[in-house]
Order: sequence, then C-alpha cells, then structure tokens
Amino acid sequence: MSFRTRIAVASAAAVALTVVLASALVYVVAREQLRAPIDDALKQRAAEITRRPLGVFDDPSGKTFLALRPEFGDVGGYVQLVKSDGTTILPPLQRVTLPVDDNVLGVAGGRRDASWDERRIDGTHLRVFTFGYGPESAVQVARPLTEVDQSLNRIGLYLLMIAVIGVGIAACLGLLVARAALAPVRRLTETAERVSETRDLSERIDVDGKDELSRLAASFNTMLAALEESTRAQRQLVADASHELRTPLTSVRTNIEVLASDRALPAGERSRLLSDVVEQLSEMTTLIAELIELARAEQQTAEPEDVRLDLLAADAIEKARRNRPGVTFNADLDESVVHGVPGTIERAISNLLDNAAKWSPPGAEIEVEVRDGQVIVRDHGPGIADDDLPYVFDRFYRARGARGMPGSGLGLAIVRQVAEAHGGGVAAEQAEGGGTRLVLSLGAEVGTAS
Repeated sequence: MSFRTRIAVASAAAVALTVVLASALVYVVAREQLRAPIDDALKQRAAEITRRPLGVFDDPSGKTFLALRPEFGDVGGYVQLVKSDGTTILPPLQRVTLPVDDNVLGVAGGRRDASWDERRIDGTHLRVFTFGYGPESAVQVARPLTEVDQSLNRIGLYLLMIAVIGVGIAACLGLLVARAALAPVRRLTETAERVSETRDLSERIDVDGKDELSRLAASFNTMLAALEESTRAQRQLVADASHELRTPLTSVRTNIEVLASDRALPAGERSRLLSDVVEQLSEMTTLIAELIELARAEQQTAEPEDVRLDLLAADAIEKARRNRPGVTFNADLDESVVHGVPGTIERAISNLLDNAAKWSPPGAEIEVEVRDGQVIVRDHGPGIADDDLPYVFDRFYRARGARGMPGSGLGLAIVRQVAEAHGGGVAAEQAEGGGTRLVLSLGAEVGTAS
C-alpha cells in the first residue's frame, strides 16, 4: 500500500469514526426527544390516577375490573392495578395484561420506588411506568413505542446513508489531498531515482513554500549541492595530485634509468643524480603525507573539545624553532579557549609557521599572536603579489615566485580546511612595512582559561 493510499485510508477512517460517533450522538438525542412526550403522557396519566382514586366493580360473571375512562385504552394505552400478592385488575375493555415481575411486586409492597421499563408483548414495544398506589398496591401505565421505533428506524437509515456517503467523499478527498500534499515528496523521490540512475548530482528540486515538505526538499537540495561539491573537490584533488606526482615520478624514473644503464658516468654526475633522486623522493613523500592529511581532515572522527589555543600555538612555535633555527619567532599569546580538535588545530598553526619561515630571509623575525580565537602570523619576507592573494589557500596553488622552491602547495590548503571545519576561516594580506600577514580564525571563542 502506497503512502498516499495510507493517508487516504487514514483520512477516511478518521471521518468514519467521527461520523459514527456523531451519528450515535444524534440517534441518542433523537430517541430521547421522541420518547419524552410518551414519558410525559405516562407521568400525566399517573398523576391523574393518583389524584382520583381508582374504582373497581364486578360484572355479572363475578370478574373484577377497574372503573377507568375508556379513552386511554382507545388510543393504545394500557393500565392495570397490581396487588402485592401478584393479583392484577384491568379495565373492562383491555385485553393485554402487562407482565408482573419482582420489581413490580417490590413497588406494590412499598419496597421499591417508582420505575420505568420497556416490554415487548405480542410484537408490540411498550414503555411502562410503575408507581406505588395506596397500601400493598401498584399501578402500571404503558404506551406503545411503535411510532417512535418507526421514526428511529428511519433516522438510523438516514444516518447510515450519510455515514457511507461521508466516508466515500472523505476517501476521495483524502486521495486528492494526499496527492497534492505529497507532490514534493514525489518530486524528491523522482529526483533521487534520477540521481541514482544517472549519477548526476546537479539535479535539484523546485522549492515553493515554507512548510515541512518544502524544508525537506530544500534540505535535499542542500545535500545534493554538498555531495556535488565534495565529488568535484575529490575529482579535482585526484587530478591535481596526479599532475603533481607525474613530474617527480617521471624525473625519478629517468634518473634511475640513467643510473641503471651500462653507460659510464663521471663520479660527480652519478652523485648528482643520486642526490636528485633522494630529493625528489623526499618531495613525493611530503606530498603524499599532505594528501593523506587532507583526506583525514575531510573524514575527521575525533571528538572536538575545549582547548587552549595559546598553548597549542606555544607547542607549535617550539617545534618550529627546532626545525627552523635560521629565523626568530616572537610570540604574544593571550589566553584563548576554542572548541575543536587539538591535533588538527596544531597542524594548521604549524603549517602557518612553516610557510612564514620558508619565505623569511635568514635571521628574520616572525611575529605570532593569539587572541580572541585567532592565530595571526606575520613574516618579513617578500610578501604575496596582489594577483596571488585570492588563491594562496587553494590546493596545489603555488605563486610564480614559489615554483622554484620546495613544497607541494598543500600546506595552506590544509589550514583553510581546518579553519572551515571549525566554523572559521583564513585570510592573507600584505603586511604594513613588507611581508605577509596570515590570520587563522577558529569560530567563536568559548571563554578563557581560569
């Protein structure tokens, strides 16, 4: 059963339940309204009998009868006097004897209050009122409910027809409403099926409105856009990595082929070739390590925590001082706590420091600041050209002045990836007085350590 059909069935069931309950309520109210005149007439008759004591007489055959006006019997009413011993006395023209049970005898004996009852005698449905009359006696008055039952049967038939028609209309309207309401879901399903068949992540759903289904469609579009961007970035990474690896692999292969050949080489030439091979393998190792770092950052599984950004920067500076003894690092670190993954944040800071050291002349100073969830690194090197500033954080991008220097072009890309993963960003600008100023922001600061 489709979801649309289930909605239609649920709507029809809800309407059916409502109609049934409403019909039952209408039926009960109608029954009470139709019976009210009968009950009032019986109470009135009982009051008349109570005000005017009943008389009895014996006919020539010796039978005892009630001396009542015949009009009550003529219109279909019945009355009888019941003694506490079960003896009944009827009007002379009445041929119907009402049944006497323990309840009636209890009223006649004064042990019970007046009561209402319904009886069926010779196929006639009667409404019976029994009340006490003098010592050791009770009177029963009754009226047929034939007309009331006929009216109730017609009302019940009408209510049943209304219920059936209402449920049918509800089912039809439920199908139409479900079809209209689930149109966004149908479009979403069709789009998902097309994406599954064609692998085309550029598919989108037209979003119109602000209800829950429209929000679902918008979320689906956002997911497709994220998948498309992720796939594009993955393909670009593979293409760029292939391009970057092709040149050193080709060079290494050529040098190894020369070294492996039978051709005699001067001692100096062989040493130079071996040195080139080692250097190229080192560059390839660095490149592969940074590619792995990028992939790990995209699939980060470590749980973020509150960390001291200034302490992470201090550790990164100490490592940089050991690895780059030719430059001086001056630190101005304010206490700053951010929410993130310590290992990836420290790697990003280290990349900023390595980049600054690479571009700094021997003996130059590198200034490092930490404040308000930011790490600011300023070097005094040649600076970045205006044309290169927008691209310095792109993967494998290397400025014209850096193409003759060692490096993969991935260090600053990793910094941007870490920043974005922590809800922040990175910026590069030319520093006043020369050099470059790089700013790593890690989202909102969560507080300072005490």
